[in-house]
Amino acid sequence: MDIYFHKENVSLDLNLTYVEHWIKSSLFSLGHKQSDLTFIFCSDSYLKKINKDYLNHDYFTDVITFDYSNKEVIKGDIYISVERVEDNATTYDVTFNEEIFRVIIHGVLHLCGFNDKSKDDQIKMRNKEDFFISLIDWQSDS
Repeated sequence: MDIYFHKENVSLDLNLTYVEHWIKSSLFSLGHKQSDLTFIFCSDSYLKKINKDYLNHDYFTDVITFDYSNKEVIKGDIYISVERVEDNATTYDVTFNEEIFRVIIHGVLHLCGFNDKSKDDQIKMRNKEDFFISLIDWQSDS
């Protein structure tokens, strides 16, 4: 029942202890048990290669989630492009930290069964993201 954080040739200044607590609290409030979760923070090129090799998508993305969960236990690997998050933060006029938390919880929500294929699903997911972001103590996150 652990959360692991790895960096693949990127720099990231986050309070990972706080992030871990926030993720675990979010999962608990959603009624899910958590097993091992691994977050891999990487570059655009690293994530694009994974996107192409495993999903046959030849484009950049901010997050890819590999789900190994069963009905009772949440387990998976979540890859996040730090470069995409930086660009998205600028595009959406939010801080890097707000955008990285949004992408982190987005991946977690996928593991909890949320999808973003339809417009209705996107709205539901965005509302959940907004809810969990509203719970962040911005004084403790970094």
